[in-house]
Amino acid sequence: MPNKTIYVADDDLPLFQRAQELVGGNLSGAVVTALRRFIELEEGRLEGYDEVVLRVGHNGVRQVRFQGALLGEYRDVGEERMEHLRVFRGRKGKFALHAQYSNWADYPESQNWVRDLKNWRRMLGIEQDWGDYQLTVTDTLSELKGKIPDELYRRVADIADRPQVEELDI
Repeated sequence: MPNKTIYVADDDLPLFQRAQELVGGNLSGAVVTALRRFIELEEGRLEGYDEVVLRVGHNGVRQVRFQGALLGEYRDVGEERMEHLRVFRGRKGKFALHAQYSNWADYPESQNWVRDLKNWRRMLGIEQDWGDYQLTVTDTLSELKGKIPDELYRRVADIADRPQVEELDI
């Protein structure tokens, strides 16, 4: 196996020492793992994908992460609940529907509504941190039909047929 020499600045030595501790002494394994992750993220970014972190479960207590591109978003604030739907295309071509449903009846009683009046973002439903967060992954866009409002589906279908990044020669 060929050897590669990496020169490390004195200021960076603690970083390499800590990485070696975390991997049990095999520093080359840590470097390779870090490089794989870096290359995956950078190639995705160059293709127009971002790292997406989403909350899932009741009150969003868990998180999931993937590389994706937001195709469309829908918000509805009604008398009984708020809905926030987002559709992403994953780097591997699948589609992810992230839905948050927050019923007004479930509004946390521990919240101070007078304080929230001052927090216009929360009162308008721009930031809501309670409710049910759901993630649905499908192989095709057509599987989302009927699961999302027609206007969002049409918008996403129109965008999904185009290249992720359109290069302009101007």
